[in-house]
Amino acid sequence: MIHPALTRRAFLQSLAATGLGTVITSRSMAGNGPMAVIEERRVISWKPPLYHGWPTLTRRKNGELLLAFSGGREAHVCPFGRLELMRSKDNGRNWGWPQVIYDGPIDDRDAGVLETPQGSLLLTNFTSLAYVNVLQAGESIPSGQPKAWELLKLTEWRAAHHRLTEEQRQQELGMWMWRSTDGGVTWSARYAVPCHSPHGPIGLNDGRLLYLGINLWAKDRIVGAWESADDGLTWQLISRLPVRPGDDSANYHELHAVETNDGKFIAHIRNHNPQSKGETLQTESTDGGKSWSVPHSINVWGLPSHLLRLKDGRLLMSYSHRRAPFGNQARMSDDQGATWSEAITVSDDGLSGDLGYPSTVECDDGALVTVWYELLKGLEFAQLRQARWRLRS
Repeated sequence: MIHPALTRRAFLQSLAATGLGTVITSRSMAGNGPMAVIEERRVISWKPPLYHGWPTLTRRKNGELLLAFSGGREAHVCPFGRLELMRSKDNGRNWGWPQVIYDGPIDDRDAGVLETPQGSLLLTNFTSLAYVNVLQAGESIPSGQPKAWELLKLTEWRAAHHRLTEEQRQQELGMWMWRSTDGGVTWSARYAVPCHSPHGPIGLNDGRLLYLGINLWAKDRIVGAWESADDGLTWQLISRLPVRPGDDSANYHELHAVETNDGKFIAHIRNHNPQSKGETLQTESTDGGKSWSVPHSINVWGLPSHLLRLKDGRLLMSYSHRRAPFGNQARMSDDQGATWSEAITVSDDGLSGDLGYPSTVECDDGALVTVWYELLKGLEFAQLRQARWRLRS
């Protein structure tokens, strides 16, 4: 639903507040370690009257940037989420009009995107019925009360919800993938995959694909690693991740992995266990993902993490910082993930914790581009925001 109260003027004012066109020098939080020169921060969403969430950014071998996200939304949780894709042919300086890849009858969330070693494109997401509780709460507020929903909003949510029967809605729950072999001109029908994580699978040096994630909605919850040897068409479970003593694996969420120059795999886990709650945990594999070390703290508060191997072999982790100062941070590792630098501030002017899920790519000229979603001052709905920055030692 488009909200006329959100004017073009308000949107332009929000752009000015994001620091577009500025150059900001940002050291690590304690003043030591890597330094980042932030060349710009700006909003890249095309439709400010809609909520945008949970993006993933990737760079193709031909230099094109692809950005997948959940668009078409009215709220953090709603029945209108859809899978969208934007492209940039100039390293994020300009973005093309978003393409709707899939708009299902329930909430499409958390989009991942990857170019495989064979050159195919993969998109991932999962579907959710979490909006049902929100709708039921809205229906319970009598008309005329301070928090009562507008009739138009209530009517639209009900209409979207009742497109399907309850049985059909349950059948729509799943973890999904789309595949393109022509650069994204055409896409396959969606097909079910056995796990999900926000940023999707990664490509490996040997041509395989590795997908660390969770089999959402399953009775036997698995936090594990799946591999594909056929370019993403089929997936096989190769290992379950161990659980740190005292932890419950039900509190492990939103994984992502990277392959180091020496062939080791590093994976990060969003941790909600009481021990180091809100931190990113790390686990490693030295046998191709068949076994993993016990997850351990790396003393990084913030989540979820996106991992990237830079051209010089160093590793970069990008993650959201959902407490003051609200924003996004990054850290470097020059020893294959054994240790991580102090935090590099990518953004620190967030309005609230409704932001994050950053992912980063490296351009040919050494510039880094990071994209995340964020609820901005003066806007009703979260937007996609981008930073272009460089590392300075």
